[in-house]
Amino acid sequence: MPQDEQTPQGPHHVAVIMDGNGRWAQQRGRPRLFGHHAGARRVREIVRACPDEGVKYLTIFAFSTENWKRTQTEVAGLMALFRRYIQREAMALLSEGVRVRFIGDRIKLDDKLVSLMDNLELLTAHNDKVHLTIALNYGGRDEVTRAAQRLAVEIEQGRLTHKDVDAETLSRFLDTRFLPDPDLVIRTSGEARISNFLLWQSAYAEYEFIDTLWPDFTSKVFSEVLAGYGQRERRFGAVPA
Repeated sequence: MPQDEQTPQGPHHVAVIMDGNGRWAQQRGRPRLFGHHAGARRVREIVRACPDEGVKYLTIFAFSTENWKRTQTEVAGLMALFRRYIQREAMALLSEGVRVRFIGDRIKLDDKLVSLMDNLELLTAHNDKVHLTIALNYGGRDEVTRAAQRLAVEIEQGRLTHKDVDAETLSRFLDTRFLPDPDLVIRTSGEARISNFLLWQSAYAEYEFIDTLWPDFTSKVFSEVLAGYGQRERRFGAVPA
């Protein structure tokens, strides 16, 4: 998608791979779900910090298509946490001007969770202060595959031809069609990989891999990472004059 205009001070759209919740809990002798609950509280802090940092769009990786491989106990606990987060945070997100949207395949999610997601999107649809996008049962390859399937249907039904298909056309079928591409992708916990997150959209994003575990990722750390972004030169393949 076309790059949205960004502020000179920092990134307009930040995407975050929130990693390290389980390790954070284990370091404290607690079950992994304890860390996930701490991580959910940290989301609230970072969302509230966005306006002061000039961040209009925040996209967070909450649950991947690969996370179903975790233990049944952890997966069930995470799904309960997502339901609880939506129920507890809905009115605060509304009053603080946050628009919430979800990306990912909802087919495997339980009906109650999907209903809560739908209702939160509807409730906050007119907000514009911060756009919070939550990737839930999301995988980059899965997203592109589903987009290609939808595009194929359009061709089969005669609304498009193969000559109409280019990068811009495919982007319109992605889950993120309503978002500008991310300027900065942050991954916490010291892992230096992107784990199937926003593969198409992050082609020209800057990356920041930091050692901080997600529950320790305070608004101060967030601000420091964004300040570092401001020192980078983004050329999008061009040569500086």
